[in-house]
Amino acid sequence: MSDPIRLALVDDQALVRAGFRMVLDAQADMEVVGEAGDGVAALDLLSRTPADVVLMDIRMPRMDGVAATERLCAQPDPPRVIVLTTFDLDEYAHAALRAGASGFMLKDAGPEELLSAIRAVHGGDSVIAPSTTRRLIEHFSDRLGTPPSPALDPATDPRLADLTAREIEVLVAVAQGLTNGEIAAELFLAEATVKTHIGRILSKAQLRDRVQMVLLAYESGLVDVRPRS
Repeated sequence: MSDPIRLALVDDQALVRAGFRMVLDAQADMEVVGEAGDGVAALDLLSRTPADVVLMDIRMPRMDGVAATERLCAQPDPPRVIVLTTFDLDEYAHAALRAGASGFMLKDAGPEELLSAIRAVHGGDSVIAPSTTRRLIEHFSDRLGTPPSPALDPATDPRLADLTAREIEVLVAVAQGLTNGEIAAELFLAEATVKTHIGRILSKAQLRDRVQMVLLAYESGLVDVRPRS
């Protein structure tokens, strides 16, 4: 049996942490190794207590979740970070993703969704599921970014320079919230081929995961940030 996933809970509300701990400690493959009430305390905790995944709140005293995530992810072999947020704090969530978080989810997510997200992130994936991506596109359309500057034009963005036309198509489809199966059907490809393209995109653009693919598609102007009618 493999070792349990070591979890750190960072939230300024003790009752929220207690609720998460009750759910997480009940799982055979998970173990809460520590708690912190703000970003400063989280950095101190994680300097002494190794963790695999951190559940990080956004708005906290002393140091918020964005700053704490950025500092954590700048360290060698950092833990994976899942940012917990609400839609009215969407600009902070986007900033946290740019800082290196592996994804984010809403605080009102159900237990099964939370557990699935933790396991996915621990396995190297992201927690922006296709259905979540679609909701984020609609709710974040006015804050995900500004219209691309000339330096971020899709034709000149250096991060896109080595991608083939097909890889660009796959990148756009990922940012639009399509699953690998849906991308395969839309582009008339085998699902295994889609996975291969995604792997090449991650490697060529030096991206960590699917979350960063979504951010790149928006920031480069490949995907329109305006809400769909």
